[in-house]
Amino acid sequence: MCRWHLERIAGAGAVILAVMWPALTVAAPAGEPTTGRELYEAACATCHGSDGRGAAAAMSAFPLAPPDFTDCNFATREPDNDWIAVAHGGGPARGFDRLMPSFAELLTEDEIARVVTHIRSFCAEDGWPRGELNLPRALVTSKAFPEDEAAIRVIADEGAVTTRFVYARRYGARSQLEIVVPLQTVEDETGRWRGGVGDLSFALKRVLAHSLAWGSIVSVAGELVAPTGSTERGIGGGTTVFEAYLAYGQLLAPRTFLQLQVGGGVAYDRDHADEAFARAVLGHRLIQDGGRGRAWTPMIEVLGARELLGDATSHVDLLPEMQITLSARQHVVGAVGVRIPINDRADRPTQVLVYLIWDWFDGGVLTGW
Repeated sequence: MCRWHLERIAGAGAVILAVMWPALTVAAPAGEPTTGRELYEAACATCHGSDGRGAAAAMSAFPLAPPDFTDCNFATREPDNDWIAVAHGGGPARGFDRLMPSFAELLTEDEIARVVTHIRSFCAEDGWPRGELNLPRALVTSKAFPEDEAAIRVIADEGAVTTRFVYARRYGARSQLEIVVPLQTVEDETGRWRGGVGDLSFALKRVLAHSLAWGSIVSVAGELVAPTGSTERGIGGGTTVFEAYLAYGQLLAPRTFLQLQVGGGVAYDRDHADEAFARAVLGHRLIQDGGRGRAWTPMIEVLGARELLGDATSHVDLLPEMQITLSARQHVVGAVGVRIPINDRADRPTQVLVYLIWDWFDGGVLTGW
């Protein structure tokens, strides 16, 4: 669930158990199935309101205001599993306030899931991609889902270290702006290390289509790379480059996924070669504590690139990697992997890649641990 807003749920959604217990026990006759709407009215409406906008009484009784479930920007970002985890384990299970009680003793997981399904119905706009399509970010391949996040990515080999500072901001249901500032350190022929700012890049991404029923999302993006690096120091590409790509994400099973990225770059300086690339990621999430705890996501990337020249060689790499959610709120994640050249190995070194990502929409980087 959107963790920053979940903190609001944690306070406002905390219904005093003495009030909720009788409401739940009379929600429906024994042995009869209870709908998500009926369970929501019995267990949640006291604080969140029957319309999902938040009850005025809850706003005055608790230090954190209830969220507006009709706000699609809030209600669509995270998968059902995150909502269920907080309702099942209470606020502290995901780094939120203890005022949010655990419903594990009052509702079964199936009943909680039905409540979440009803809450989802409060968002009346179909244009917002669901959080189930927000697949784990790979180390190289770009994903299709738009995000609000900040990241540090490091690429290291025997002769260079590049640290990229990334800022991504989502706009509306489908769009994202991304800015990348790289710092590069390279070893010259004398053995001395030199550093500086590399080529800045600015990218816009737009979701073209998405379907929760099909488990699919596809986006298009354009990126401008400015030659701000110093080629005299061996930093940067030395020319403006425009890149464009398609990104595709596909759920193969509830926790198994495939991501694809296909695109290319056109250099402004025609002395530099244009390039095409294709990337693929296959991964599977392993989640502790019955699917409600820390997530470990092993992935394998296949990376292909080729300069668009007649006799150019196509380069293919394998990149096995592991992503781990670090904070209890799961808004801070890390990943590490090794990029291994499959061909043309003499001129292309093995690289170690690492990233640390903070999903700033979900709360402060020091909160939720």
